[in-house]
Amino acid sequence: MLFAGRVHTYEGWDLDEVVFAVRTAAMSGCRSVLLTNAAGSVAEGLEPGDLVAISDHLNFTGRNPLLGLNDDRLGPRFPDLSEVYSVRLRGLIENAFAASGVPYREGVYAWMLGPTYETPAEIRMVAGAGGDLVGMSTVPEAIALRHMGVDVAGISLVTNFAAGISPAPLSHAEVTETAAEARSRFTSVIDNLLPALAG
Repeated sequence: MLFAGRVHTYEGWDLDEVVFAVRTAAMSGCRSVLLTNAAGSVAEGLEPGDLVAISDHLNFTGRNPLLGLNDDRLGPRFPDLSEVYSVRLRGLIENAFAASGVPYREGVYAWMLGPTYETPAEIRMVAGAGGDLVGMSTVPEAIALRHMGVDVAGISLVTNFAAGISPAPLSHAEVTETAAEARSRFTSVIDNLLPALAG
């Protein structure tokens, strides 16, 4: 299954609605899911245009799609998140990067609510907590999928430096421009990854 985009919490959607698409995929039989996003660079050495496999995440929103009564048909009340992003799938991603001639990097993704970009102080907090990337999505879907026992992988496209790292102000135009420039490299990685995910 392929989904074109997602809905976000900052758009006013409830988390049940945010994770509805990935839960539908899991209920339809998908046992491996690749999540993609645009992210700001927090860690030194990550620059706009880089592709980064997500190794773990930080949830700075205080929100969780599993709040409320647990539906035991989907998964356990207290799911283990010690390996949200599958080591096995990250190995497949690394192979796909190599086949595409793209340098392989891994990083910790920090979820902030948005829709405002983060402040420099918030980015210093993210960096101090071990975050390499920052964005406004992905984490609720990853939590919902792991709750259902689905293997999760994630790839971030770095589209901008996070606040306070570069003197330039943040803009959505920069994000879309960088995404357009990286499209062919990202597509090549996905083309090389999909057969392995289906195997």
